[in-house]
Amino acid sequence: MVTSKALKTVADLEAAGLTDGTDLSAVAAKYAIGITPAVLDLIDPNDPDDPMARQFVPSVEELVTTPEEREDPIGDLAHSPVEGIVHRYPDRVLLKAVHVCPVYCRFCFRREMVGPQGLGTLTPDELDAAMAYIAAHTEIWEVILTGGDPLVLSPRRLRALMDRLAGIEHVKIVRFHTRVPVVEPERVDQDMVSALTASGKTTYLAVHANHPREFTPAARQAFRTLVEGGVVLVSQSVLLRGINDSVETLAALMRGFVENRIKPYYLHHPDLAPGTGHFRLSIEEGQALVAALRGRISGLCQPIYVLDIPGGHGKAELGQSRISGGDGCMTIKDWQGNEHAYPPPVTE
Repeated sequence: MVTSKALKTVADLEAAGLTDGTDLSAVAAKYAIGITPAVLDLIDPNDPDDPMARQFVPSVEELVTTPEEREDPIGDLAHSPVEGIVHRYPDRVLLKAVHVCPVYCRFCFRREMVGPQGLGTLTPDELDAAMAYIAAHTEIWEVILTGGDPLVLSPRRLRALMDRLAGIEHVKIVRFHTRVPVVEPERVDQDMVSALTASGKTTYLAVHANHPREFTPAARQAFRTLVEGGVVLVSQSVLLRGINDSVETLAALMRGFVENRIKPYYLHHPDLAPGTGHFRLSIEEGQALVAALRGRISGLCQPIYVLDIPGGHGKAELGQSRISGGDGCMTIKDWQGNEHAYPPPVTE
């Protein structure tokens, strides 16, 4: 299956043989579609349970919502003092310069904000205000560029962002969250690496991948280009039903990261984004899977299993010291020691 263009419409999916005749127009009207040629090459259209298709091909299951799901499941808006900034923790901020991606994951926790119908790219005035906020808050040690996917920006625009951060002395670390090295690896070249490291700050890049099949030869080359250019790589993955919810798949995924000089970092419990219930496991199921990795694979390969507590209360490691309860009703402590029910109570 070879194509030179991304799939962005239901008609594109039909032409590529990725639909079974189900009417997906209502899903497409609500949530963006995006499948790059690199991802398309990994999809097996003859496998109804293909883990790559499940990540990127829309399903009518996305129209099914539950009362506990939220448009802003991790509470970004509650911690957004100016457009494009999320300041949830004292020493770091998110800078959401763009709200578009090369691909659109069907489980995305920002699915209400990204895509052509989403929040768009920051205007020059909004970017000025975001940079002014970072400059004014000397406690900010790390800036995390996310979105959207910041690596959809051209090297020229990435360099311009990094040049601006270079002038803010108290910012020491710049981190990018991206799918690009996996889903559009041809974008990763020396121009991009030069732009990413232009600030003179230490640059980290969190690679998002959820299945070992994503480590294609092209992706591996992209990782090499980044590492050898001075970018430190860490991982982020989401624990997803039907995609990586087995010990064998998780072990292969984490080993794949380490083999590519990517340190496993976060394994996210899926968030309560609208229409994503078919991807969610229970916390108990996730804990059992992560526990099963212990002893089976090297300590280098162990991720941190985390939940973003709904409502903007931050991440909690899903270890026994942070969580109590069972049968789907949990009490979880946030980073400040406050307790929260999970799932959160449903309010009218």
